[in-house]
Amino acid sequence: MSLKKSLVLSLYNQHKKNQAKLHELTYLFWECTLRCNLKCIHCGSDCTSDALVPDMPGEDFMKVLDDIKPYVNPHKTMIVLTGGEPLLRKDLAACGMEIYKRGFPWGMVTNGYALTRTKLNQLLAAGLRSVTVSIDGLNAETHDWMRGIQGSWTKAIDAATLVATTPGLVYDVVTCVNQRNIDDLEAIRALLIDRGIKHWRLFMIFPKGRAASHPELILSHLQFVRLLDFIKETRADGKIKTSFGCEGFLGNYEMEVRDKPFFCQAGIHIGSVLVDGSISACPSLRGDYIQGNIYQDDFMTVWNERYQIMRNRSWTRTGKCASCKSYKYCQGNGLHLRDEQTGNLLCCHLEKITNS
Repeated sequence: MSLKKSLVLSLYNQHKKNQAKLHELTYLFWECTLRCNLKCIHCGSDCTSDALVPDMPGEDFMKVLDDIKPYVNPHKTMIVLTGGEPLLRKDLAACGMEIYKRGFPWGMVTNGYALTRTKLNQLLAAGLRSVTVSIDGLNAETHDWMRGIQGSWTKAIDAATLVATTPGLVYDVVTCVNQRNIDDLEAIRALLIDRGIKHWRLFMIFPKGRAASHPELILSHLQFVRLLDFIKETRADGKIKTSFGCEGFLGNYEMEVRDKPFFCQAGIHIGSVLVDGSISACPSLRGDYIQGNIYQDDFMTVWNERYQIMRNRSWTRTGKCASCKSYKYCQGNGLHLRDEQTGNLLCCHLEKITNS
């Protein structure tokens, strides 16, 4: 690693420490449902069409927003609805309007299957400001295989095109790169550019949830480096703004495949309310590292007084991390890549790069 990059990362480390102390809540995710219209083989939430856990009543989440509003700047605190599939909630627009009335911008993460122009217009009228749509293949053969429902690729492409051509709407397309679609990245890029899509985020699938039972989803070391090189090349080309997801320290690839150095913001800037009321952090953690429950705890009290396990990561310096020279930059990788019970690291991005 160059001296300049090492210096930048060292300075950024101090920034991360300061941010952990301040722990300003800027992103709050609401897992508003566990119902889903797809059957994704990599799902980390084990969603079904008829979830055992009922949707959280909208008024229960609004009480959380009323709780946090005196302590945050609503205009700078993004509320993001996840699932399951948020579009399965019949009251989604009504919930969005209640969020909007409280002064919070809001967005959603969707598979796009149920997104139509009429539905999008309803949500825009209710204050919708951002949409993330998942596209996981060049065609139905790869995307539908991964998403488990025939016709899901066509709906996803149409949904992504719809949001990309809606003035004023912040959006991106995300792709979970795996062994089945990595050979199609160049063609997917061309397709997205042709559709007028200008924002693309790529992720590596990690072995949790249903993905743990599908080793064919996990990239080899060489494939992972190939992915990073592809992102670097695409960013240099400039035709579509492309970045690797926020997960994992990437060594020499830091600041070359995404705009800022690695920073796992779970519990530092990012909190979440799960469908059963559990208080956690980013959606990738989901049921790990639960800090409380809105039906027994005051959310802001939990946010200010708990989350120590996320704000002081020194406990992660075990196993392979104990002797790693890059630990000072990485601080144990993203928490979603650790087993909550043992603390063991399930996946190391830097190891994949080094051993490729």
